[in-house]
Amino acid sequence: MRSAYLTGLGTSFPGPAIEQSEIWDGYFEPRSGGDLVARRIFASAGVDRRHSAVNPLVEDVSGWSTGERMRRYAVESVPMGKEAVAAALDDARLPASDVGLLEVVSCTGYSTPGLDIRVAADLGLPPDAQRLVVGHMGCYAAIPGLGTVADFVVSRGRPAVALCCELTSLHVQPADGDRGQVVSHALFGDAAAAVTLVPDPADGALEVLDVAAVTDPSTSDHMTWEVTDLGFRMGLSPEVPRVLARHVRGMVTGLLDRNGLSLGDVDGWAVHPGGPRILDVVAEQLELAPGALDASRAVLAERGNCSSATVLLVLDALRSAGLPRSGRACIALAFGPGLTLYAALLRAV
Repeated sequence: MRSAYLTGLGTSFPGPAIEQSEIWDGYFEPRSGGDLVARRIFASAGVDRRHSAVNPLVEDVSGWSTGERMRRYAVESVPMGKEAVAAALDDARLPASDVGLLEVVSCTGYSTPGLDIRVAADLGLPPDAQRLVVGHMGCYAAIPGLGTVADFVVSRGRPAVALCCELTSLHVQPADGDRGQVVSHALFGDAAAAVTLVPDPADGALEVLDVAAVTDPSTSDHMTWEVTDLGFRMGLSPEVPRVLARHVRGMVTGLLDRNGLSLGDVDGWAVHPGGPRILDVVAEQLELAPGALDASRAVLAERGNCSSATVLLVLDALRSAGLPRSGRACIALAFGPGLTLYAALLRAV
């Protein structure tokens, strides 16, 4: 049977990274009212620095309307998206004129004509290239996005590109003492990441073998992403790690079982770093070896949680480390509203 192969990956970040301590000292601490718990949350988030298209030390967007934020998204997302897609095409040595589908994944901004049209036009994708926008699914959206473009490649025999572009800095909320808001403000950064998939194997490619999902609707209030008059507001329950612990092992082992593999066959773990406790729970439940999630922790430290783009940043870090090795398997795993878990099984060619 025909397969889809990930042959290119590109990333883009807005401006130089901002130190976590600067973000706290210069913006959030003065608005915290001396909240020592908020200080501890920022200090223990596992984030050392991150990128922001809208630097809170320069611009305070907390009072901006949703319309103002969306107009800024339209401005800031295009150069980031173009840079990430161009890098992914270059990495795959694939001309833009060969692309049959461009998919854009984002939960942080919308406009029409949108990022998909502008990137396709500016990079020279063919006029008959199909476009798809996946919106508001949250941090796990890269995985169903990857599955969708893989299905297109398999069914049509043409290359495809998936772009995740997230500008979380646009959604800073007014100070109100909500601990969930403090956590999200401590974690999130901005990034774009793109992958190129083709129908033919190549050295160093990752074959997309399978995708799995589990949604627990009984916990749908544990993680929310609500459109308000002041941007998008996150709702986050401290119960999320507990729910994740209940589902992650069964989902991952089920995905591996139906492909004739076991946990011991996995040579690389690209786990979405929703926060340090999330990574700890995954490592505990899957009984991973020490260091198995080093790439995830490094991305969290250097970039923060960049929503849907993050798991692709981790996959890029794994590839740079030579993982997974030839013929071995890799799992990409992410989580988000629903409460939803998504995983993709990949194999190095």
